[in-house]
Amino acid sequence: MSTFFYRALAPDGKIRTGTLVGDDDRAAARELRRQGLTPVFVGASKPSGISLRLPRFGGGRLKDLLHFTQEIATLLNAGIPLDRALSITSELTQRKEFQGVVGEVLRSLRSGKSFAESLEAHPQYFSELYVNMIRAGEASGSLPLVLDRLAEFERSRDELRGYIVSSLTYPALLVVVGSGAVFVLLHYVIPRFAEAFTRSSIKMPLPMQILLSVSDAVRTFGFPVIGLLIAAIVALRYYIRTPAGRLAFDRFQLRIPLLGVALQKADTARFARAMATLVANGVPLVLSIGISRGILANRILAAALEPVAQGVKRGEGLAAPFRKSGKFPALAGHLLTVGEETGHLDRMFDRMADIYDKDTREAIKRFTALFEPIVILFMGVIVGAMILSILLAITSINEMGL
Repeated sequence: MSTFFYRALAPDGKIRTGTLVGDDDRAAARELRRQGLTPVFVGASKPSGISLRLPRFGGGRLKDLLHFTQEIATLLNAGIPLDRALSITSELTQRKEFQGVVGEVLRSLRSGKSFAESLEAHPQYFSELYVNMIRAGEASGSLPLVLDRLAEFERSRDELRGYIVSSLTYPALLVVVGSGAVFVLLHYVIPRFAEAFTRSSIKMPLPMQILLSVSDAVRTFGFPVIGLLIAAIVALRYYIRTPAGRLAFDRFQLRIPLLGVALQKADTARFARAMATLVANGVPLVLSIGISRGILANRILAAALEPVAQGVKRGEGLAAPFRKSGKFPALAGHLLTVGEETGHLDRMFDRMADIYDKDTREAIKRFTALFEPIVILFMGVIVGAMILSILLAITSINEMGL
């Protein structure tokens, strides 16, 4: 049994918050409905509308969008009008920036604009894919269903992004901490230890001489080199923001052993998930490809979809131009061929997204499983060599004392 936080809509239209105990979140939601409440949020952690402060960087916006979509979908499925659902969602949002966005969307909707047009005025939160999905839902009268699919899409994308970031955090931390420890040893510890030799006539062992030479170089050039590295990183970041720089960086990413495959599969999963969501809701195929291109992280892969869209326009279908691009996993092209032959392209995109979500996790796991011991071994050899040199020096001092 676990404790779950919840937000639920009472019959009088007010929002209730609190905790309850259940086997899982679905059981907790069933208990809320048994009590006559409509669940808006049920989870093992507090929703943003209670007290949790989300980070101010890009991930915070993704969380805002995910919670917004889930809440609107739940309220619409409960039969609450769209303007009332937006009003409730605005009250639940504590982050002032996003609360203001929801308020502007509500005012725009009440002024006579469609929901899609109201969202389109805020591209920093609502992507082209999101707006077109809402537009298709409004046109077909299936807005609650579309929002459910969007919530699932945003949840899957957020989970995959979180998994990649958390998996790569530990190896990056190893590199930073290990490099810092070596720098401190060379810059501060070794010179003070070597003073025992410089003040006496004891001959310094060769390993200690080499270590002291490296230490002198670090003390002389260490901070200027660090400054140059920081400047190079800043310059690289500016270069990557240019179109040519972004293409070069994305091309380099795809060539990194193991990690490049993981990033390719992650974008394939992202593309498939977006296409499944769009195609299932009646968005034309060429438009769906154009929208899905915009959410891919790698510009090389995004550019490879332009010939695919042109092939669809020429009547070649989707699978053949997709395989011809040569930028995506081979299995993806065969899955699309089966989808076209069976007439269930949306289901096949869903299946493809599930496959490559799983493959991405496995590829990241393989990369970290190889990278972590390499970093540990490399740092261990360096620190071990330094300690061995110090021990040899201590031994020579003891021998001279005898």
